Amino acid sequence: MAEQVASRRGVLFGALLLGAGVAVALGVYGRVHSPDFAALPSWGFSGPGAFKSWTASVVLVLALVQLVTALWLYGKLGARRVPVWLGTFHRVSGSLAFLLSLPVAWMCLYGLGFSPDPFRARTFIHSVAGCAFYGAFAAKVVFVHTKRLPGWALPVAGGLLFTAIVVLWWTGARWWFGVEGVKF
Repeated sequence: MAEQVASRRGVLFGALLLGAGVAVALGVYGRVHSPDFAALPSWGFSGPGAFKSWTASVVLVLALVQLVTALWLYGKLGARRVPVWLGTFHRVSGSLAFLLSLPVAWMCLYGLGFSPDPFRARTFIHSVAGCAFYGAFAAKVVFVHTKRLPGWALPVAGGLLFTAIVVLWWTGARWWFGVEGVKF
């Protein structure tokens, strides 16, 4: 029994260490490289800000889908029976959200860096939330593939991912829509 507890703690600690490492590595890269916003593509939108804001909005909708399907899978939405397809749908929508977040994160890190000068609380919070998102994602991937973790680990990682997405959207896309207006 003591070996199982030690093993669970080791996997939990390792996953958290991995997540922290990913978050710190992204933050350091974003801070030390020279950003080049002018070189960013717009991919058919009016500019990089429009692309990032609309794509982040889709990621937010997919995060809401993740929240609802996770609650349903864990039996927190009442006594309704869980359909057979729901687990697959949850994984696919989560994968799509992650894949769509990658070009947005690349544009933020490459084009703007980590909390660019001059200091603004909004950009600092946005930068920290972005690093936390990818760190939490790395830890969650380990959690999903490990059966020896405490029952709270996966929901906490998922909650951190959801919270980071909401904070990122609020400090990024919502801010951009407020300044630039809703346009493509």
